[in-house]
Amino acid sequence: MKYISTDKAPKAIGPYSQAVVAGNFVFVSGQLPIDPANGNLIDGEIDQKTVRIFENIKSILETAGSNLESVVKVTVFVKDIGNFNRVNAVYERYFGNSKPARSFVEVSNLPRNADIEIELISTLSQVNS
Repeated sequence: MKYISTDKAPKAIGPYSQAVVAGNFVFVSGQLPIDPANGNLIDGEIDQKTVRIFENIKSILETAGSNLESVVKVTVFVKDIGNFNRVNAVYERYFGNSKPARSFVEVSNLPRNADIEIELISTLSQVNS
């Protein structure tokens, strides 16, 4: 097992890693819309927050030796399911023709009172083959 940490994404806000590589998989911890430069949640609309999360995830995946094309499962947590279409629009820009399995769940609250959190599982096989 290998623990992943990069300054290009927010530091973990608890006793966990940004990601863990286990076997041929990368497990990325839930990411909030946090600016890695200052550690604060960003202001703005759900679209901007979703972009920030995916930019953070891209940095974590790159550090682990993976990329968005290798993602196999995504879980999106939102405080308002009414944001489904707006989050989907950003999601589609990042994944394009790649269609990983996904869950999209409304929750009552998230750490730091964030509006959205995204976690995912990726494989290393497409990167290293």
